[in-house]
Amino acid sequence: MRSAPRRGESARARRAERRAHADYTGGVYGSMLAASVVVGAGTLGSYPRLELVLLLLLTGVAFWIAHVHAHLFGARLARGSPARPDVLEACREEWPIVKAAVPPAVGVAVSPLLGLDLQGALWLALAVAVAGQVGWSVAAARRAGASWRLMAVTASVNLVLGLLIIAFKIFLKH
Repeated sequence: MRSAPRRGESARARRAERRAHADYTGGVYGSMLAASVVVGAGTLGSYPRLELVLLLLLTGVAFWIAHVHAHLFGARLARGSPARPDVLEACREEWPIVKAAVPPAVGVAVSPLLGLDLQGALWLALAVAVAGQVGWSVAAARRAGASWRLMAVTASVNLVLGLLIIAFKIFLKH
């Protein structure tokens, strides 16, 4: 974990350094989580679209909190209580889990404008989540300086994982 800001270090320099060392693992994980939430949503109540939007966002937040907790207390518990900058950095590092839930939730929210029924909204959210999963993995590979070949491999692996989740949805409905 990065130490406290150095004296004289500008906020802009700190943001640039965070971007340079960004880890998109949480985004890949959060997208896969969102796809799983859509598949597992099953029967929703009186306001299914609203409930699914809230379920996606709140599940993302709950998993974000769990990851921050694990990040801070898993390996660091022996060293004592984490300092405030460590807590804030862990919150930032794990935030992509929540960010990854937003596009599928938006897909569900705008689905009536696209003329989609509830099943169409679920498929749209699932497609958006899988696309996000692939996109986050490619962004992570690119940020790490991976070759085009390695970016294609990570995109393919994440696409296969997303298609596996879609296959679960199809299998569970029949």
